[in-house]
Amino acid sequence: MTAETPLGIATRSERSFGELRAGNLGVRIAESQSEIIAAQALRYRVFYEEMGAEPAPAIRRDRLDRDEFDPVADHLLVIDHERGSGPEAIVGTYRLIQDADAHKVGRFYTSNEYDISILTSFPGKLLELGRSCIASDYRGRAAMQLMWRGIAAYIFLHQIDLMFGCASLPGTNVDALSTELTYLYRNHLAPPGLRPRALESRYIDMRRLDPVELDIRRAQAMLPPLIKGYLRLGGFIGDGAVVDTEFNTTDVAVVVKTDLITDKYYRHYERQLRDALT
Repeated sequence: MTAETPLGIATRSERSFGELRAGNLGVRIAESQSEIIAAQALRYRVFYEEMGAEPAPAIRRDRLDRDEFDPVADHLLVIDHERGSGPEAIVGTYRLIQDADAHKVGRFYTSNEYDISILTSFPGKLLELGRSCIASDYRGRAAMQLMWRGIAAYIFLHQIDLMFGCASLPGTNVDALSTELTYLYRNHLAPPGLRPRALESRYIDMRRLDPVELDIRRAQAMLPPLIKGYLRLGGFIGDGAVVDTEFNTTDVAVVVKTDLITDKYYRHYERQLRDALT
């Protein structure tokens, strides 16, 4: 390990799939502490400055979104090589936490909001996804697709069987989100064997509209792009929403069996994914 290599990230050959490219954009795992700090700075700009999250004093002082999970996580980066090759080129990020790494902290981040015991007892390797964000100038389809390709390559490399995390709807007024929440519950609820449930102290019933009143096309159009992406891959939603006042969001739990992702992306990008992993 070099002095720049953060705690929790081993060598690149052990943790990374290399880099996948699409034009000037690339996706790979962070290789240094400075890159992780750049990802945390991007998260701060998106979550706190754009989305209205309320930072704790230390977060506000340093202008970095960080917590106790960052040192043990792998940080997926989208890099614009036209902006250089250092931290200044990082335009997207996604935090990845394997079950072995979560054990170093003692829990997954999602357990702050959901009872995930049904997931942690799943017979296979787990991956928690979170803290996803893309810089405002890069929120077109290209960056998000590249990020999903990176996740697929990571899943291949580490033989992940199940991934999950909290996905966010903007705002904390659950009545204003009645259409989206009702749609997700009625159409994408996880089967009992894969269904996390919001902690009782934070549980918000997602069944907020009479199903006959639900305009499905309108509901689908109102969903954030990240949640749409999970659903396109066959993702499921847990039982109950959670209001996160710190981040000014309403969260839902998402669960995806990774064979759906690997099959989809291996078919589309077979050569690139194979080359990245050899």
